Amino acid sequence: MNNLPIAVSMGSLGALRRGSDLTIFLVFGILALLLLAILGIVDFFVSGIDPLLGFLAVILLTVLFLVIQWAISPAIVRWAAKARQEVTPQTNPWLYRTVQELCQQAGVPMVRHLWVSDVEDPNAFVFGRTVGSAEMVVNRPLLEQLNQDEVRAVLAHEVGHLRHRDVTIMTWASAVPLLAYVIARGGFEVLRSSGRVRGKGAGQAIAVAIAVAILSYCVYLITQLLVLYLSRTRESYADAYSGAATKDPHLLASALTKITYGLSLARSDAEPSGLRAFFIGDPVKAREDYEELRQRMQEYDLNRDGQIDQYELQKALEAEKRSHWRRANELFATHPPTIDRILMLEEMEEEIRQSGGQPPANIYKFV
Repeated sequence: MNNLPIAVSMGSLGALRRGSDLTIFLVFGILALLLLAILGIVDFFVSGIDPLLGFLAVILLTVLFLVIQWAISPAIVRWAAKARQEVTPQTNPWLYRTVQELCQQAGVPMVRHLWVSDVEDPNAFVFGRTVGSAEMVVNRPLLEQLNQDEVRAVLAHEVGHLRHRDVTIMTWASAVPLLAYVIARGGFEVLRSSGRVRGKGAGQAIAVAIAVAILSYCVYLITQLLVLYLSRTRESYADAYSGAATKDPHLLASALTKITYGLSLARSDAEPSGLRAFFIGDPVKAREDYEELRQRMQEYDLNRDGQIDQYELQKALEAEKRSHWRRANELFATHPPTIDRILMLEEMEEEIRQSGGQPPANIYKFV
């Protein structure tokens, strides 16, 4: 039997971190280029505009849009999540204490508000403007369908998002494609009403609208793909943190299986949720995801004993790396496929086992 080398997933996590940092740079770099291009387009078609004043106006409006989105998003998320029942040490001592201990372990402040929601999906998520003002929502089905160790692993995943500052990073990053889309829609609206535009500058206005709309929509598509990739990398980070924090990655792997199954049932006939990115698994693709998970696990369980052992894990990882079509199919997903997440967690489990039951000493460099 071949042995898996120690720290394989540590290297993978290092690559994820570098890819995530590069993606953040690209998202905001593309936004800056878009704003400069819009200013250049306007300056090209419309004479008499002070470039410096135009640049400052574009920057001011952009910052204003981003700040407003950042300021109001927690209230919108809280309303959409139906967060009504706040958890206190008296109402649910175990849940409150568990989250408190995990936050202390991660070196982040205790969430400002901890909520239990009666939404039917098994889910938990964190949100907020900053780590210090973050809130956590736990849906009741998660507490009912998972055992306490699995719930703790899921909560550790969410605390991992706080440790990695994802509540701030994703809030700002996701505003970029939204801004590009708003600009594109504005350009297309001008075009749609172009028949009513008259006067000396009508042709210039239409030309500006066409150029801005096409450019902004292209930027929207590109940055949306980048933000989705960023979301997938942050989910992998949080998975790895949960595995390290609980010292038992298999717990989160087990929880993810149950959650994906629960989402596949709860979301079978439901419309896509506006909170899609806040789920621990992608609710839109849950049924497809669970079916793929079931088939892959059967395929990789070579001896049909219901477990993926060291040899089977190695073969599974090799097979997944060769599946380029599946990688292309993930481009529009908010989360990595559950099978990929489970294999990474099982890889961590193997490394911990080979390290004598403890995570590798350098794992916190990555998670």
